[in-house]
Amino acid sequence: MLVSSSFQVGRSFARRSALRLNSKPLTRTVATSRTKTPIDLHFTSQIPADNKTSGAIVILHGLFGSSRNWGAHSRTFARNLQRPIYALDLRNHGSSEHAQPMTYSAMAADVIHFIQQHSLSDVSLIGHSMGGKVAMTVALESSLPASTLFKLIVVDIAPARGELSDEFKGYISAMKKIEAAKLSNRKEALEILNEYEKNPDVCAFLLTNLIQKPNESHFRIPVNLIGESIAEMGSFPFTPEETQWTGETLFIKGSRSSYINRHNIPLAEKFFPEIKLENLDTNHWVHSEKPNEFSTLVENFIGPLV
Repeated sequence: MLVSSSFQVGRSFARRSALRLNSKPLTRTVATSRTKTPIDLHFTSQIPADNKTSGAIVILHGLFGSSRNWGAHSRTFARNLQRPIYALDLRNHGSSEHAQPMTYSAMAADVIHFIQQHSLSDVSLIGHSMGGKVAMTVALESSLPASTLFKLIVVDIAPARGELSDEFKGYISAMKKIEAAKLSNRKEALEILNEYEKNPDVCAFLLTNLIQKPNESHFRIPVNLIGESIAEMGSFPFTPEETQWTGETLFIKGSRSSYINRHNIPLAEKFFPEIKLENLDTNHWVHSEKPNEFSTLVENFIGPLV
């Protein structure tokens, strides 16, 4: 059943480019590897004293993001819901391994591996943008044991197929140019990035990946590998005729974003028949632009651990 307010699809930050604790580090593999088996993902966590596994919330970031983008929300959810919180670095992001292929099926396999590795059950899975597509892919995986997932929250993305906008290719070009220039500081990197992107929020977000060193600043993400995978990021591995997930599902749309729209909402309903849709007055970075309202929606949907 779809619960919805009116949809506003207009010009937006999202339409353009719009990707806007305890820590357990893993050894990061710098050299790119081609893996057919899942990789271990780096993560940050907020764990109640007496519960590491039951009713966990697992959070998946968007393209060019990382687990640290979700630090404040992780602390809020842990405090208010008393559930273990795990924010993951997906492959080729944050401190996780650089690995091919960069497909939704491969990234979903990594997440399922993480869930099984940590013996998590009744998981509430939250994914934003690219992470939302990974989360949906996990839910739709037919081999997933029924007890694995409790609820699914998808933030401003739909299970649709289509090309990403040219801005993403521009970001990759800018990052390559920054690395080739062997810059010394963030200011010089920003000057190059501004040739491709003027929005200061987008620039700040992209530059969270910059590792500054004298005369050799570089990005922690594998720029070339992600560039080669940009087309894949517009895809989705399933059709509604193949599979669906009948668990409770919440889609949270930024009302000034077009990633969820009147054309792909019916598709989402076919994949996820128990869908609820909520709108917040934001662009694509729903959780960053309206953090309190976003947290309230998530907490009311998941509920405290009982």
